[in-house]
Amino acid sequence: MSQAFDLFFPERHSVPFVFSSPHSGRDYASTFGTQSRLDPLTLRSSEDAYVDQLFAAAPAYGAPLLASRAPRAFVDLNRAKDELDPAVIEGVSSSHHNPRINSGLGVVPRVVAGGKAIYSGRITRAEAEARLAGFWHPYHQQLHMLMRQTTAQFGKAILIDCHSMPHEAITSHSRASKICPDVVLGDRFGVAAGLGIMSQLEDAFTAAGLRVARNAPFAGAYITQAYGKPSSGQHVVQVEIDRSLYMDEARVEPRADFAAFQALISGVIAQITGARDQEQPLAAE
Repeated sequence: MSQAFDLFFPERHSVPFVFSSPHSGRDYASTFGTQSRLDPLTLRSSEDAYVDQLFAAAPAYGAPLLASRAPRAFVDLNRAKDELDPAVIEGVSSSHHNPRINSGLGVVPRVVAGGKAIYSGRITRAEAEARLAGFWHPYHQQLHMLMRQTTAQFGKAILIDCHSMPHEAITSHSRASKICPDVVLGDRFGVAAGLGIMSQLEDAFTAAGLRVARNAPFAGAYITQAYGKPSSGQHVVQVEIDRSLYMDEARVEPRADFAAFQALISGVIAQITGARDQEQPLAAE
């Protein structure tokens, strides 16, 4: 079994879907050790906690689920491997054109939520490369393989990239947009997914009683950009769910009604994969 990820595969891969949870990793003990200056709770503030559990039903509906083990604060699998931050990694040239790096959110993050510094100083370039070799590359090799196999089997592959968003981020955005969504679907404004996929996903979440927005304030990051190739039959939609719907954000603990919300998301998975209506599968174009 890989130290980098867990792969939950269905008995039969029967639908053209792949689910990915790159930010739900919580194996802090075997990654950080004593490197971070932050207490364990603060260190988890950037984690998409329990998202892998929310989407755990995917294999039951015929789709594999790939979930990271490494914490996002240790290595961010939703960043390009060359998004290296000179402020946290020794021997890296300065980069002034990348807003993610400049804000401390490169592939090896410098900060967690709220801009809190993870380290007292910098880590070595060798340490950063070891994280990429041990976690980033294995995860993406597996994800590439899943997308290739799914495309070969079905003629298309639809990747649902699963994330959560701080409630504060949504309320801040809603002050300007006057919309406070429970779910934000991102396809990089139509670049990463074919016509019709976003509508069917939105319909599924809306039918579950959730408010849905598209591409704002989150349109998709590296995984959406790298794997979304509709002309080659590969489609990606990033799904961001308001954390306050299922967890206590301050304590990073599931709410008492977590199981009910998990069941609601399972129902959404059933609908988008066509399990509820085999006569009307999800359109791919």
